[in-house]
Amino acid sequence: MSAYIARRLLLIVPTLFGILLINFVLVQFMPGGPIEQILAQVQGEAGSPLDRIAGTAGDAGAGGYRGAQGLPPDFIAELERQFGFDKPAHERFFLMLGNYLTFNFGESYFRSISVIDLIIEKMPVSISLGLWSTLLAYVISIPLGIHKAIRDGTKFDTYTSGLIIVAYAVPSFLFAIMLLVLFAGGSYFRIFPLRGLVSDNWHELPFYMQILDYFWHITLPVLASTIGAFATLTLLTKNSFLDEIKKQYVITAKAKGLAERRVLYGHVFRNAMLIIIAGFPAVFISVFFSGSLIIETIFSLDGLGRLAYESAIQRDYPVVFGTLYMFGLLGLIIGLISDLCYVWVDPRIDFESRET
Repeated sequence: MSAYIARRLLLIVPTLFGILLINFVLVQFMPGGPIEQILAQVQGEAGSPLDRIAGTAGDAGAGGYRGAQGLPPDFIAELERQFGFDKPAHERFFLMLGNYLTFNFGESYFRSISVIDLIIEKMPVSISLGLWSTLLAYVISIPLGIHKAIRDGTKFDTYTSGLIIVAYAVPSFLFAIMLLVLFAGGSYFRIFPLRGLVSDNWHELPFYMQILDYFWHITLPVLASTIGAFATLTLLTKNSFLDEIKKQYVITAKAKGLAERRVLYGHVFRNAMLIIIAGFPAVFISVFFSGSLIIETIFSLDGLGRLAYESAIQRDYPVVFGTLYMFGLLGLIIGLISDLCYVWVDPRIDFESRET
């Protein structure tokens, strides 16, 4: 197993290299870079972000930049040096790779803060959403999926399937808006706060009140993030258990007089849970990253999702590539952890023998 882990860890390097290379090449062809935006502000023609990206801030001047007409070439050259564009593209790429090996992501172009400090500052929001949403989805979905499999075809299965289909069909952002309207002072009840991860006076509260205040603020965002993963995971659990229950070894175990509970949790559970564990990285990453931008925007949470989006709009390349690197690395590590969980649940699985 150690050889397999070593190979997977080594594969992280070329995978991250490919991710960064493809995105770096794409960035070279995108209009409205950081220099164009600075020039637009200097000329007093910043306009909207979409205007700047489209390059409507002025005619091309020194260096071929939009909005540079009439500005001295020395000023343009200083901007290029400041942002690192005075070097060829391939040299900038390999310099970035060398820095990323030591987790040196540089400094944000527009925030005057290092990228790693910026990521650490925004991380608590995204960790809160991802961790609690994934945990809640698994805590609810696995028991519910098992009961649906045991009581397949009953009224309980039919009614819960209807609710699950509705939950799956409702977009997370629409569900989030509904929660705000109903429980955050929209039109009905004002039970939960409208914005933020904690209250303004959180640091002044006693420890136990800090915990309660944190969960008070995170309840609605977590519920909104969980709805999609909850529906998918419940049906996945049910179908996995149904497949195992119909197999011959289960019929044989019941014929020998083993209690149904022992058959279910002693034999079926371990085999049926394999596909659930395999789906953990997808569930975690989808909750942690994919839905974070919408949920963070609706609930005014300043997390990694909004950071990545705003940085892409502003062409803040150090932040864009820094978050991309961290997201990619985290996803690859979670995939490896998922494989290790496979072996932990079922020791018969041997990844090394499959690759030899």
